[in-house]
Amino acid sequence: MSHQAAADADAAAAAVSTPAIATTDLSEISSSERFRGLLWLVAAAFFMQSLDSTVVNTAVPAMAQALQVTPLGMRTALTSYVLTLAILIPASPWLCDRLGTRRVFGIAIVVFGVGSLLCGVAQTLPQLVAARVLQGVGGASLMPVGRYVLVRSIDKREFVRAMSTVATFGLLGSVLGPLLGGALVEFTSWRLIFLINVPVAIAGVWMNKRDMPDYRLDHANRFDLFGFLLFAAASALLLTASELAGATPVPWVRIGLCGVVAVLMGTVYVWHSRRTAHPVADLALLKIRSVWVALAGGLFTRLGISGMFLLLVLFLQVGCGWSPLMAGLMMVPQALGSITAKWAINRAIVHFGYRRLLLGNTLIVAVLLGSFALLGPTSPVWLIAVLTFGYGAFAGMQYTAMNTLIYNDVDIQHASMVSSMASTAQYLAMSFGIALSTLLMEAMLQGHAHADYVMAFRWTVILLAVITAIASRVFSRLRHDRPASAAVAPSTP
Repeated sequence: MSHQAAADADAAAAAVSTPAIATTDLSEISSSERFRGLLWLVAAAFFMQSLDSTVVNTAVPAMAQALQVTPLGMRTALTSYVLTLAILIPASPWLCDRLGTRRVFGIAIVVFGVGSLLCGVAQTLPQLVAARVLQGVGGASLMPVGRYVLVRSIDKREFVRAMSTVATFGLLGSVLGPLLGGALVEFTSWRLIFLINVPVAIAGVWMNKRDMPDYRLDHANRFDLFGFLLFAAASALLLTASELAGATPVPWVRIGLCGVVAVLMGTVYVWHSRRTAHPVADLALLKIRSVWVALAGGLFTRLGISGMFLLLVLFLQVGCGWSPLMAGLMMVPQALGSITAKWAINRAIVHFGYRRLLLGNTLIVAVLLGSFALLGPTSPVWLIAVLTFGYGAFAGMQYTAMNTLIYNDVDIQHASMVSSMASTAQYLAMSFGIALSTLLMEAMLQGHAHADYVMAFRWTVILLAVITAIASRVFSRLRHDRPASAAVAPSTP
């Protein structure tokens, strides 16, 4: 994106302010106040998407019964959404440059809402899978476009606080999802899990017309279709391999074949990206220290902690005999801990700097993760609640620090590309993390009865804690930054 285009986009962003603000000196008003409506819009989109990613889990048995399939046969309906997200997210930067952020975000909300409606009225599993794919087509643009617009609109000094606010709503959606799913299934119908998105989407379309800035290029670069297909195929095969790894028995031949072909396509993409002017994922950005550390550190950290949410819910239900609704309720302390920590993240980054904060916080998360091995069927509820609160607080700080680090040294013209790469890496890492935790649990159980579930859970969280602790080494590659200016000024790449 040229400097002139960036200047035009900044002028367009200033025009979004309300009439009351227009009569005031804009230099005296923070960017967060001028774009308050935008923050609410992006937060609502994040909430809707994260809610839909988790709300289905507790409703799988009821959905399987209604669609006349086995619960295991519902796997495709769960994975198709994430697969679509990971595959299509890299196309969002070009769509923004070509069509404009307002149009792309609006279309994404509409497609997501229509997909949710079709999910709610699906009568067969193929219909549900097709509707979930349509949801993913819309959802693929919600998070990266939302992040990109915030990067373009919010002042760097206020960006961490703005991202924390938006991430809080996304966190609420992901944590309230299992609780809401269990309640809707128990007291109403599983179809409301999807239909609840429809009125939210309608409100989002109205807010998009009013509050969304329209950033675009006069002449968009040519779309890298060949690179997109290579990247999409490699991502899809890796995700497919991770899903197959959780099957029983494990189809090692198919997993190996998917892995080999994915690596081959990835290698071809690396060769291709160096020979095209505008690749779908610009690997040259990995030369920036904060970018590759944020991506690599986020990948290895999420390998250790992404599966914890699923493991804890299953531990409480299978190992401790809790009801699905009560197990979902125990996720509330985790959400409260994350929300509490996110309000302090900006101050923590200013005080410690990214390097010291991520090094220390990753180790703390690892210790808290391993401490779940102390739990058992007779553990008091208050102890579980306190532990989940503490884990949620430090894990929430970890996510926000990793998600904002990647933008710290990036020029504004690369913000859209970095946002796309960050979102894609996040979904891939989450999928791998869930697959890893599932594989470890199955290895610990070794086909035994549920009586051994508690012990398998304990050894699994210990191994995941070790993996998380090792991930802290990646953040040691960051340069020593000055704590007083870490969050407000970029360090040298």
